Parts: sequence; C-alpha cells; structure tokens
Amino acid sequence: MTRKAPAEDPGDARLRVGPPKDYAAGIPAVTSSLRHAGTQMGARRGLLTLLQVNQKDGFDCPGCAWPEPEHRHRAEFCENGAKAVAEEATLRRVTPEFFAEHSLEEFAGRSDYWLGQQGRLTHPMYRPAGSDHYRPVSWEDAFAVVARELAALDHPDQAAFYTSGRASNEAAFLYQLLVRMLGTNNLPDCSNMCHESSGSALVETIGIGKGSVSLEDLYEADLIFVVGQNPGTNHPRMLSALERAKQRGARVIAVNPLPEAGLLRFKNPQRPAGLVGGGTQLADLFLQIRLGGDQALFQAFNRLLLEAEDDAPGTVLDTSFITTHTHGFEAFAERARKASWDDVLEATGLSEDEIKIAFQEVLAAEKVVVCWAMGLTQHRHSVPTIREVVNFLLLRGNIGRPGAGLCPVRGHSNVQGDRTMGIHEKPGEDFLDALGAEFGFEPPRHHGHDAVETIRAMRDGRVKVFVGLGGNFVAAAPDTEVTEQALRGCRLTVQISTKLNRSHAVTGEQALILPCLGRTEADLRPSGPQLVTVEDSMGMVHLSRGRLAPASDHLRSEVAIICGMARAALGTHAATSAVPAGQVPWEDFEADYDRIRDRIARVIPGFEDFNERVRRPGGFTLPHPPRDERRFTTATGRANFTVNPLDILRVPEGRLLLQTLRSHDQYNTTIYGLDDRYRGIHQGRRVLFVHEDDLAARGLADGDLVDIVSEYEDGVERRAPAFRTVAFPTPRGCCAAYFPETNVLVPLDSTAAISNTPTSKSVVVRLERAAGVWPTP
Repeated sequence: MTRKAPAEDPGDARLRVGPPKDYAAGIPAVTSSLRHAGTQMGARRGLLTLLQVNQKDGFDCPGCAWPEPEHRHRAEFCENGAKAVAEEATLRRVTPEFFAEHSLEEFAGRSDYWLGQQGRLTHPMYRPAGSDHYRPVSWEDAFAVVARELAALDHPDQAAFYTSGRASNEAAFLYQLLVRMLGTNNLPDCSNMCHESSGSALVETIGIGKGSVSLEDLYEADLIFVVGQNPGTNHPRMLSALERAKQRGARVIAVNPLPEAGLLRFKNPQRPAGLVGGGTQLADLFLQIRLGGDQALFQAFNRLLLEAEDDAPGTVLDTSFITTHTHGFEAFAERARKASWDDVLEATGLSEDEIKIAFQEVLAAEKVVVCWAMGLTQHRHSVPTIREVVNFLLLRGNIGRPGAGLCPVRGHSNVQGDRTMGIHEKPGEDFLDALGAEFGFEPPRHHGHDAVETIRAMRDGRVKVFVGLGGNFVAAAPDTEVTEQALRGCRLTVQISTKLNRSHAVTGEQALILPCLGRTEADLRPSGPQLVTVEDSMGMVHLSRGRLAPASDHLRSEVAIICGMARAALGTHAATSAVPAGQVPWEDFEADYDRIRDRIARVIPGFEDFNERVRRPGGFTLPHPPRDERRFTTATGRANFTVNPLDILRVPEGRLLLQTLRSHDQYNTTIYGLDDRYRGIHQGRRVLFVHEDDLAARGLADGDLVDIVSEYEDGVERRAPAFRTVAFPTPRGCCAAYFPETNVLVPLDSTAAISNTPTSKSVVVRLERAAGVWPTP
C-alpha cells in the first residue's frame, strides 16, 4: 500500500530552541529510530528490515562508512542509519501522476526536506527542452537521449560524470569504464567536496590516500584524538568503538569548535545499562579550538615532543623508526622548533596551559590514533594541517603498528570504494595501463575535472552534458547560485536516483531522471539474485544483499542503467568510433555481477580472487603497505616529514568565521527531519549558532533575525537571508549554520590548496539585522 507524503512544506514556521543535550543516543535514539521506521516503512516491515542492516547476510547501511565489528549486535545500526534505511525503504511513491501535478517551478520553491519526503521514484522521467514538466519515458528512449547528446559534443571533455559515495563497487567500476571509453576523465565525485584533502596529504606523506587503522587498533590505543568531527550525528556507531576503547583503558581528547553531545556522554542503546544508566563519558579532555586552528595545535605538540626529547634523549621520539622509515626529519625539526607560541595561541584560541595539559596525555601514551573528518578537510590550509598530523604520528612511530595510526573518518558508505574502483579525475598511470590492457582500448591520459572545476566548466560552456550517479549535486556543491546557473546552461542533465531531490529541480535544457534500486531492495536477474560490494572507511570489502521487493517494477539497478547507457552511447560518438560497443560484454555484466568482479580482480591490485574472498563471512581487508609492512610507496620510498608554514585565519574587525555543518536529522544533503535535538533545535533549520558575546558586540540578542553575508576577495555579495540567531558556546569570533542552506555563502573559488576542496569550514561573514521578526509557533 502506498503511503501519502506530507502535502505541506512546514519550513521554519514552528521553530523552537531549547537547551542542548549533554549526552547522545539512549532511549531518545531508540524512539526516534522506531518512529522513522514505522512512519516510512510500516512497523513490522520496518523492524524486520532494520534487523538486516550491516549483518553479514544482510545489506550495508546506505548511510556512513563506519566499519562493522567482527562480532555484531543483532541491531547493528544507529539512529541515523535507521533514518537512512527508512527513507530508502519508504512506502511513499513519486509516480508520473505526481510529476504531472507539480512543475519544475514548484519543485524549485520547495524545501529539501519536502522534496525528500515525497518518496521513491517509480518511472524514468524526461523533461524536454522548453517544458516545465517531466513526463514518463521508456528506458530505451531515455538511453537514446543520452547517446544523442553525447554524440553531438565536439569533444568528450564536454561531458562530466559525477558520482556519490553510495554507488556500489560494481557500478562504480563500470561507470568509470564507460566514461573512459567515451574518452574523458571528467569524473568528479563527492570526495572532491569532503575528504580530498585527506587523500592529497596522505598520498604525499605515506604513499596511500587511506587511513592506516582498523577497529582493533582503536580498541588497543592508549590515546585517541577525535578532531574536527561530530560522531554522535555523522557516524554514531563510532561511539560504540570509543566506548570499548575506554573500557580497555584508552584516553580520548576531543578537539572541536563546538561541544558535541556524543563526545560528552554516550548512552549505548545496544546495552541495557546504556539505556537506563548515566552513560559513558567519552572525552577525557575537550579542547574548544578556533576554526582552522588544528594545524597550529599539532605544530605545538610537535615542538613540545622535540623539546621533551632534548631534555631526555632517547626516551620520547622513536629514533629507530625515524632513521629507518622516514625522510625529511631534519628540515621538519628545524622548522618545528621555531613554532611561535604567540601564533599558536592566536590560531587555536586555546591557552598555553590547555595545550600543555593535553600534551601530558600525549607523553603518557605509547599508542596514539588521530581521527578526523571535515572539520580538518575544508579549509584553505587543510592539506598542510593533515600533513602536520602525519608529522605528529611519525615522531613516535605511530604508523604501522597495532593500536596507532591515521583514521580519516569517511562519509558515505562506499565513498572510499568508489575511489578504489577508479572514480578519480586524476587516475594513476598503472591503473590506466591495467584498464586499457583488460578491455583493449587506450584510456585518456589527461586529467579531468574535479567537482569545483566541473562547475566552472559548466558555467563557462565547456561542459554541456552532466550525468550524476546518485547524490544531490546541487545541494552538495558550493556557491549555490553559481552552481544552479551552471547546470541550467547544460544541454542535458541526467540524475540516477532513488528519491526526489534539489538536483531534479535544477536542470539543463533537457533532463532525465533514471530511477534505480536501493541497497535494501532485491536485485533479481534471470541468473539469480545479484549481490554488490562496498568498501568501508578502514579498507574492508564486503557483500551487500537487498531483500525487499523493489519500489516499482520499472526500476533498474545502477549496474543495469550504466550498461544500458554504454550500449546506447559507445560507438556513436565520433571520438570513440575506435572502441566498438561489442568489445565490452555489457549484457554479460548486467546479467551476472560476478563477471564484473572477475574483471575488477584483474585490473585493481588487492582484489585477486574477488568473488571467492568476498563471500567469506565479513569479506576481506585490502592491503595497506604502511599498516601491513611499514612500507611507504612515496616518491622517496619512505614516510615523508613535511614543512608546513602556519596559516592563521585572521578575520577583519566586526566579521565572524562561519562553518557549515549537519543537523542531527540529516545525513549529507538528505534531510530526515527538522530537529537537531543534541543542539536544542526543533522544527526548523535556519539558525545561526553564535557566542553570546559576539551577538552583544553587534547589538544583537538571542533570537534576533539576521541575514548572513559572506565576504570574499572577488567582491561578490553572497547572502543567506532570515536566520535566527542562537546564543551557543562557540569559540569567540566563530559561528555555525547548517548546509545546504548556507552553501550559497561558500565562494566557488575559495578552495583548499592542492586538493581544491571548497572551504566550507572557514567562510568570512558579516551579520545584518533582517527586517521583520521570527515567526512564533
């Protein structure tokens, strides 16, 4: 039975602000999970579906990429995982009749929350040039539209192919194969907008763009830094891992601009004591750092480590490891000793005593893990910051031994796997050689466009066709008005999606919506049920098996959609006439995904005997030379110390530094609800968290209505109107608000050095009092 979605679009008319919580999870998390499941999926169907999440014979959660423990709880999901599953497995439907009733103009005026609440897409839809409505289209005709527009391009680089982190390994591998057979490396992905800085720094310093720890390393650590992240909302199952580490004696230091409930106390809903007791205090120390000050903090630690070694030679640094496995120590140490305390204190906003208390924890710990997320990756100096974290761990040999290492916490469930499968605008030569040899063609060698450069290219008319494999590009991208204008300038935009989102309302002259199966759904082919694989953020590859009946008989899997596009497009483009469509057995791949995995095994190192190994309970771990062998495949053949001049984010008088962030009822661009109960926000999203002293200095008070205006060197005014101020314990001079509502404030050209990631965590803004008052409930 189809369930009707809410017809109204509540916006922020009923916004309420209360006190923030001092703990995460517990009974409220259980209640919220069951409510979302019951409302969207039905009570019995919802409960049975949730019990399959992250199980060895079930499906991988479509939310975050946090790994599963070896011994799994029967309810191996978190509150936000339950919301993600409920959104995908909803009984609500978006049919052709719905599109007939609602125009593009109406979609554009609706909130992201309302769009997502309408339910699952059921039919392929086409918006012809000049029309304000989508209309149903057959799959064959949809693929013909794609093929026609690709064939009309002057060059393959006039097309761009975006990927979100939810695509399976099999779909991602075929997608990049199709794109490269078309003749381009224009493969922007969501990593470009979040963890690209991590990959850039880690490839340079340790030779591989992935973290070096396993879950067991967290359990064995003496000290865990949790830096620039909010695990209670963004990857709540991490809290269980931290709790276990604490039970084994680990200490935890939280470094973040905002106090986060999950790092204060955790009430583990998987344990009766966690539900009814006081919970576990996770953070032993909280360093409330100023936005962008993390580089200075780790430089201070590094100076203090060198000075401690000077005072007690041979007792602090791991000189054997440094001599045997690293390069560049002398230049690094010379610069590190000159770190200025005045600069460190200005950049961090911390006191010298706070830093030295934290340093005593460092000295007392033999095994240290540093975890981080987008709080480190979305500044102009993000790559140097992460390189400084690597320096910190190298000094004491904390890479490549149990209980220690680097832990970038990725977002979407297969974002790391997609990159492993070749979703990258700057592919390595070895990968291209292997791909070309396997499929008998010469892949393009020039670099393609990342996400930011794709927007620029669309804006400038250099990209005319945009294809999105999952995700919500419009809502994820910076500089919203520029991004929307760029997409509207395309001849064709294509979205491969499960649900309605903002990217369906902002289209090129023509647009296609190609509805696909979700993770929760059975993928049935004549050869039998098909399985897909994913890679978690710690390099484990495992199977995912959907069980539910598809939301519509008209849905196709991501793999089937890619194969259909490939059969239609290859051989029709002037630049690809030398690559016959029959050279790649697209029909065979669509019929049996084992055949895709056989090809992956021959192209990508670490996937040997893929089909056999992934069917073992729990899957298998990909090789990681620094972790497994203390072998570093860098240009020097060693782990590289680096010299990173300190970048202090100085803000003009009267301005604030803004970070964009998620609410608790949100995962990436998907809005599950209008509450952020951990921060005391209910039934609304247009709020700005500001220190009460910063409000007073501007003649404002808690609850006032303001416009947020970003200031950038290009002189363009970017404005986010009508936000309610919320007095909140942020660092002085810093503020925070939710994305995607504030993505409009992030300049397209304000990006991190080297990685080109948008600087969404360091936007200079001013506040202007807005006309009117905030509506009251």
